[in-house]
Amino acid sequence: MADGLRKGLTSYGDAGFSLFLRKAFIKAMGYSDDALNRPIVGITNTYSDYNPCHGNVPQIIEAVKRGVMLSGAMPFVFPTISIAESFAHPTSMYLRNLMAMDTEEMIRAQPMDAVIVIGGCDKTLPAQIMAAISADLPTVVIPVGPMVVGHHKGEVLGACTDCRRLWGKYRAGEIDDTEIEAVNGRLAPSVGTCMVMGTASTMACITESLGLSLPMSATIPAPHAERFRSAEASGRVAAEMAKTKGPKPSEILTPASFRNAQVVMQAIGGSTNGLIHLTAIANRSPHKIDLAAFDKLGREVPVLVDLKPSGEHYMEHFHHAGGVPKLMAQLGDLIDLDARTITGQTLREVVANAEDVPGQDAIRSKANPIKSEGAMAILHGNLAPRGAVIKQSAASPKLLQHTGRAVVFESVEDMTLRVDDPALDVTADDVLVLRNAGPKGAPGMPEAGYLPIPKKLARTGVKDMVRISDARMSGTAFGTIVLHITPESAVGGPLGLVRNGDMIRLDVAKRSIDLLVDEAELQKRRAALAPAGTPDRAKRGYAHLFNETILQADEGCDFDFMRAKGK
Repeated sequence: MADGLRKGLTSYGDAGFSLFLRKAFIKAMGYSDDALNRPIVGITNTYSDYNPCHGNVPQIIEAVKRGVMLSGAMPFVFPTISIAESFAHPTSMYLRNLMAMDTEEMIRAQPMDAVIVIGGCDKTLPAQIMAAISADLPTVVIPVGPMVVGHHKGEVLGACTDCRRLWGKYRAGEIDDTEIEAVNGRLAPSVGTCMVMGTASTMACITESLGLSLPMSATIPAPHAERFRSAEASGRVAAEMAKTKGPKPSEILTPASFRNAQVVMQAIGGSTNGLIHLTAIANRSPHKIDLAAFDKLGREVPVLVDLKPSGEHYMEHFHHAGGVPKLMAQLGDLIDLDARTITGQTLREVVANAEDVPGQDAIRSKANPIKSEGAMAILHGNLAPRGAVIKQSAASPKLLQHTGRAVVFESVEDMTLRVDDPALDVTADDVLVLRNAGPKGAPGMPEAGYLPIPKKLARTGVKDMVRISDARMSGTAFGTIVLHITPESAVGGPLGLVRNGDMIRLDVAKRSIDLLVDEAELQKRRAALAPAGTPDRAKRGYAHLFNETILQADEGCDFDFMRAKGK
């Protein structure tokens, strides 16, 4: 039987009085005893005027409440913080763990028998799932959905792959001020998350493949009526979970479900951020993401979804082609179809109901992939002892084996000041290096790994160069970019030893990234490094907590004390 209002009574030393007082005060909202005696479904409200990705959340909440009440339970909406990628200083990743803590504590603090978390913009879904695993209350996840596409001069536009491409043209002088302003008003034509395979879409697909959201929920466009019907259905599922007290995330999330999520991430051309988030999610459970196993999957799982930045289409095309269920059907025995979902179905049943859309070309077969290998590869070498990642599906094939001269930027600020300097000593064959941009050094591991092509090279037609850093990169970006170099330079990682003019060798086929400097010289440089101090910004509040406890990228960038016991 559901606990309803009796759950988690405030401590006054008298349980009867606690319930009496709770009911007395909540009746101020006009609720009847009948309503208050129902199972309770909590619903997170992540709407914010600063978060256009979540602009449809009020409508989603109304649809969810309808589904909950039609199934005989009582919905209670409660706010949590909201994180919008382009409105979060210094970076949204800096705030992900704060949102996870906020959401977890509000789930624990307030009486609810099940919870629905609503998110979308890059760091919100991972934060909410991390919270749900730690609270381990029956949970339904609702992604807000992707935007619809924009148009400019007869061309389809997508935020933010085309933002970056067209901004690159503007920097190169190929687009003037008037046209870039016109583009600015057309890139994001509706509320919702980026309509390419960026981090938001990657996390929505991962969520569906983990079994934590309803089938097709990852891909329904944010403004479509189907999005709100799915929300109503999610409310119904949550109401049943509230009555039966399950399944909980701990019952859904298994080694098989985490492997399925990794397979899907490789097959969709997923964002490199997805790997950090999935690692953090797994570390809230008894399970883990093994980078070697993930890389092995990358050699076995082809990219089947033809979406930017790895392909040509957009999320609405993926949806109309059959979405994640159709993708899993095409992946065949690469997916463990016996994994359970929140609806009580197995993935086998979900896949059996996948729509077959004649003539669609957004979801390929294994016999006709976009790329023969998966989206991401894990690199090791003397520059990345604990690993680095490259999104090979969005890289230039000719640069996947490359040796070049290092051009080093000490920080994001240094890069901003010098990258367009006409006097910068740089050629197209060089390797751009950014350091002090990791979890601790930046702080918050900004999406600065997409180092811009120096303007003097861009104006000669250079579109891509090898770029390496301890930063992250937007999942919407294209380029031959090595990210998440671990350990980061700010904690003594070897990236801090690179000097201008050193030779760096990238060999993705061999999964290696190496600084071609002998070990004796590296030891001399290491001995000369000044010890890192605590910056003034990190001496109080959340910044202090972050600085003292943040983990590295290979461990998901969670706080060290938030992992599951034994980790």
